[in-house]
Amino acid sequence: MTTTKDLIGRPAAPVQDRDRPEAAWRRMLSGSGTGIAVATVLLFALSPIIAPGSLGAAPLLSMLPFAAVLAIIAAGQTLVVQQRGLDLSVPGMIALAAVLATGLPQSHGWPLWAAVVAGVAGPGLVGLVNGLLVTVFRVMPLVVTLGMNAVLLGTVFFLADGTPSGAPDALNRFALSRTFGIPNTLLIAVGIVGIAALVTQRLIVGRRLTAVGVSERAAAALGVRVNAYKMVAYGFAGLCYGAGGVLLAGYVKTPALFLGESYLLPSVAAVVLGGTALTGGLASVAATGVAALFLTQLGQLFRSMGWQDAMQLIAQAAVLITVVLAREMLPALSRRRAARRAASGAPDGVDRGASGA
Repeated sequence: MTTTKDLIGRPAAPVQDRDRPEAAWRRMLSGSGTGIAVATVLLFALSPIIAPGSLGAAPLLSMLPFAAVLAIIAAGQTLVVQQRGLDLSVPGMIALAAVLATGLPQSHGWPLWAAVVAGVAGPGLVGLVNGLLVTVFRVMPLVVTLGMNAVLLGTVFFLADGTPSGAPDALNRFALSRTFGIPNTLLIAVGIVGIAALVTQRLIVGRRLTAVGVSERAAAALGVRVNAYKMVAYGFAGLCYGAGGVLLAGYVKTPALFLGESYLLPSVAAVVLGGTALTGGLASVAATGVAALFLTQLGQLFRSMGWQDAMQLIAQAAVLITVVLAREMLPALSRRRAARRAASGAPDGVDRGASGA
């Protein structure tokens, strides 16, 4: 049996040794990022055993760019989920970014840098519109983003005239190239996720975003401009989707018009596995990035084992459901256990030694 101290240094109630496993599991599922970090390490350790050759240099270098794109997209989804929303416009955002980055240089003669800026900024503006509809007009986030996704896909088909364009050679070379042996897409992902993590965890902006996600009323009472910060979250999410879409378009060379369809479920799964609750509040962009790496390597392992794409989606959904259920059930079990202890213990203020005499 061990003892702890409370916040002001007084001895607190003893902590039973048998509580340690339960507390460890609670920490693993509490959103601290510990759980997904441990799971990722175990996955990479077991991958060569389950499927020899799945962790060689070639498979790893082919996996990392897709993990980087997913990490960038999931970083944006993290901020939306933190604000008690769920962004279903991810496929349309990615497709819009891809069609702008590839179509503007070929069809309209735009310089590549301007097309890339348009591919990133366009979804960012759409994200602000989503935030405006959610905050000012009080429309449910699911309804707003689902409707916006349909609008974006229609816009993409109109701009592309039903035929996808190939990425400019410079964009394709950049997405495929490596710097000091590290894929450029991964370097960009580390930069975006790192900056986002720094802002959300260390700066006042991030603390206010967290406050709004935890309780809008409490944040408003403290003078936080709730609507403005929620719009910032949706706008930043759009920028992340745009950056991910541009990089993905450059990597695959000729992006399909439904390029982003396969990233909706993984983006949500990465957010949940990273520890962010679907009810909003505390969030970790860095843990989401690690979860994106976990999911991509898991898919790589399944492919090495001969699993088809449909089975991979089912496995991702199963992992997502398992984690959500575990987070709901563990606190309930802890409360029941505490209630049983309280019911079987001595009444408050009665010395157990004296009462048993």
